[in-house]
Amino acid sequence: MNLYVRYFDHECVVKSVDEAIEFLSGIGEIKLENNVNSRITTFLNSSNLYPFRLKVSYSNYVLFLKTEAETLEQFKEEEAIRKEQKNDNHAQTIQDRKRSIIEALNEQKPGWWETSLLFKRVVPAENGKFQYVDTRFRVKLKAISAMDAYTRVVEHLKQREDVDPRSQFPSAKSANFEYKFLEPAI
Repeated sequence: MNLYVRYFDHECVVKSVDEAIEFLSGIGEIKLENNVNSRITTFLNSSNLYPFRLKVSYSNYVLFLKTEAETLEQFKEEEAIRKEQKNDNHAQTIQDRKRSIIEALNEQKPGWWETSLLFKRVVPAENGKFQYVDTRFRVKLKAISAMDAYTRVVEHLKQREDVDPRSQFPSAKSANFEYKFLEPAI
C-alpha cells in the first residue's frame, strides 16, 4: 500500500513512511514533531480507509490517503475516474428519485384521497403590514390521482376569500404536500 501525501500545492505518492517524512522535510514551512513517524506508520498499518490528517501548525494539516497507485499521475487518473463515477451515480439517483415521485403523483387511482398541504399564507400583521405564516390545510376529497388532488386543493384555496392571492403554495413534489389513498370511489 502506498501513500498519497498533500500539503497545499505540494503533493506526491510515496512507497514508505520514510519517503513521506523526507518529502515533508523538504517543505520549509512544516515543522515535524518527534512522533510523526509512528503516527503515519499507525495509519498505514490500520484498516482505516478514510483520509488521515496530520496537524503541522495551528490551522494547517497534511493529508494522507492510502492508494494502490504507484505514481502521482496514476493516482490523479484513478481519482478523476472515481469522482466521475460518483457524480454519475449521484445524478442518476436524483433523476430516479424525481421520476419515482412524479410517477407516484400521476398514478391513476380514482377514489378518496386524504391530503395535507403546508403553504405560506399572507396575513395582516399588527403594524399594518403583511407577513407570511405557515398554514396547514387538510382535506379528504375525491380525485383520480395524487396530482389531481393537489391541483384541486390549490385551486380551492386560491378561490377562497380568506386566502390572500399573494399566498405561496409548495410544489406537489415537495415534502409540504402529503397524500394518502384511502379507498376507491363507489
